[in-house]
Amino acid sequence: MSERIKYELVYIINSSPRVLYTRLSTADGLAQWFADDVNIQNKVFTFVWEGTGQDAKILREKAGKHIRFKWLEDTEDVYFEFRLVVDDLTSEVALIVTDFATEDEMEEAKLLWNSQVNALMHILGS
Repeated sequence: MSERIKYELVYIINSSPRVLYTRLSTADGLAQWFADDVNIQNKVFTFVWEGTGQDAKILREKAGKHIRFKWLEDTEDVYFEFRLVVDDLTSEVALIVTDFATEDEMEEAKLLWNSQVNALMHILGS
């Protein structure tokens, strides 16, 4: 199996950090843009796409700032993370997505995130 490479994508989102963070950290919020359905049980998030579920747990979280998930079936030390950064001067809100992909999967993975975050921006009216 090819080694996965860490990458980050930055999106400027026209939303308050509080509202945006709710979309990144709650089952209802994530189900609006990230997956078809999201359930939480015993701190394990089950993300459902086309009837198939994938489980992830929160590795770390700082409310309103960042949340990091790890897929339970992943044996490697990889994760995906949503981080919010607010520019002190402009008050612009940046969503930074961190994820991992093999070199072969990188372009497809970035396109998928672009599509997902576009859906998020659409529901936020951004």
